[in-house]
Amino acid sequence: MDDTGNKESNKLKIEEENSDIKVQVWKYIFGFVEMAVVKCAIELKIGDVIESHGDSMTLSQLSSSLSCSPLLLHRILRFLVHRGIFKEEKSSKSYSHTPMSRLLTTTGPNSMAPIHLLESSPVMIAPWHNLSACVKANGHENGSQPFEMAHGMDLWTYAAANPSHSSLLNEGMACFARLFILPAVLERCGEIFDGVGCLVDVGGGNGTCLSILVKACPWIKGINFDLPHVVSVSKEYEGVQHVGGDMFDSVPKADAAFIMEVLHDWDDEECIKILRNCKEAIPEKTGKVIIVEIVIDEKEDQISKYSDVKLRMDMIMMAHTIKGKERTNEEWANLLQKAGFSYYTITPTTTIQSVIQAFP
Repeated sequence: MDDTGNKESNKLKIEEENSDIKVQVWKYIFGFVEMAVVKCAIELKIGDVIESHGDSMTLSQLSSSLSCSPLLLHRILRFLVHRGIFKEEKSSKSYSHTPMSRLLTTTGPNSMAPIHLLESSPVMIAPWHNLSACVKANGHENGSQPFEMAHGMDLWTYAAANPSHSSLLNEGMACFARLFILPAVLERCGEIFDGVGCLVDVGGGNGTCLSILVKACPWIKGINFDLPHVVSVSKEYEGVQHVGGDMFDSVPKADAAFIMEVLHDWDDEECIKILRNCKEAIPEKTGKVIIVEIVIDEKEDQISKYSDVKLRMDMIMMAHTIKGKERTNEEWANLLQKAGFSYYTITPTTTIQSVIQAFP
C-alpha cells in the first residue's frame, strides 16, 4: 500500500474513533433519558399489568389496560425494548417481561421500583443542579451543599417536614437493604450475629431491615432505633421494638449495635460521635458494633465490577448530604481509632458493601 493508501486508512480509523467518542459523549448528554423513561414505565405500571395478565400483551391490550395513548406507549416501549428492559415478540407484535422488567414492577418481592422512584423524584433530582456551585464555593467546608441550596434545609429536616418524602426515602432505603445488602451480609457474614441476644439497629428506618435479621436469627431481640417521626409510622414486626430518639444523643443498650448505610451520610466528627454512642451502648468485654458500608479500595476497585457503583454512590453523598462520603479503608481506620475502638475487621461481601466489626 502506498503512502496515499496509508494516509486514507489512518484518516478513516481516526474518523471512526472520533465517531465512537462522540457516541459516548451523547450517552452522557442524554443520560437522564433512561432514568426518566424507566420512571414513566414504573408509574404507568407496565410491568405490573403484564405480570397480572400472565402472558405477553399486545400494544392494544396494554394501552387499553393502562388507559393511555397507544402511539405514545409504543414509543416508550420501543425505547425500553431497545435497552432489553422489555421483550417484543415480533410475530405476535406483543410485549413480555425480561429479568430486568420484573425488577421494575411495583408489587413483586424483588422490586427495585422504590429505589428508582426515590432517586428520580423531583426532590432528589433538584440538588444535582447545584453540584458545580457547591464545588466552586468549597462546598461543604463553607456550609453550602446541593440539597440545602435546592430546598433551604438538609435532607433529614426536609423529610421530617414532608411525610410523603420521608416515606419515599425509607421505602427506598429499605428496598436497597432488603434486596442487596442483607442477603449478602447474611450469606458472607451470618456468623457475626451468633450469641447476640439483643441487637439495636441504629438509624434503622422503618424497621424492615431489622425484621429480616430477626427472622433469619430468631434468637435476637431487635430494637429499631430512629427519629421519632420515622418510627411513629413504622409497621409492627414480630421480635422488633421501635424506639424513637437521636443517635447523636445516645443509643439504646444492647449486646451489639448494627448500623447500616448511615455513617456515609455524615462527616468525620459526626461519625465519631455516633460511634462513641454506639460503643457506650454495648458491653465493654463482649459487645461489638457491626457497620455495613462501602469501603473504597482505589487499587482493587479498578478491576471490580462494582467500582463504578461505589463511585456513583460517593457522588450521591456529595449531592444529598452535608458532608457525607464513601470512605477508604484508611479513613474507616481513622474514624474507629478516634471513636475509641481497640480493633476492627473488614470483610467484603458479594455486593458493594463490606462488613466492619468494631470492638471496644
